[in-house]
Amino acid sequence: MEGPRRSGCPINLTLEVLGDRWSLIVIRDVMFGNRRHYRELLNQSEEGIASNILAARLKHLLEAGLLSKRDDPRHRQKAIYSLTEPAIQLVPLLAHMGAWGVRHTPVTEELAIRARLLEQGGPALWEAFMEELRAVHLGAPAPSRSVLAELQAAFEQTVRNRAHAPGE
Repeated sequence: MEGPRRSGCPINLTLEVLGDRWSLIVIRDVMFGNRRHYRELLNQSEEGIASNILAARLKHLLEAGLLSKRDDPRHRQKAIYSLTEPAIQLVPLLAHMGAWGVRHTPVTEELAIRARLLEQGGPALWEAFMEELRAVHLGAPAPSRSVLAELQAAFEQTVRNRAHAPGE
């Protein structure tokens, strides 16, 4: 990361990279939603990020070394965004943030299920997820377990259960 820093404190420096309103949301969407193109990030965000904000955050995350970008071989005008190793190492931080949010904020059940599973699975699940992310984003060998598929299946089951719940 370039530019002046307020201090050499590791918490401050982390917040200088990740502390704006949208950076972790973009990383979350690439990490958990496997949204790899600009349009997917723009149109599929639950929070409704504005196009100029998304462009600025993508640029910031590229400069900070948390995302990489390459041309999409299937479409000349598209780019594919990938997590870098430092971004993949944010899995435990995001798991802790999600667990805190489940305990202290008014979450919706379907959007909280991944956080609950990550908290319950603990470091072993986080490591398995990071191994899978390394395969998807960095070209490492694919693991036999797909944590992403497990989290997605739990989300989809929760959505189905809520749709069929009495009074819903």
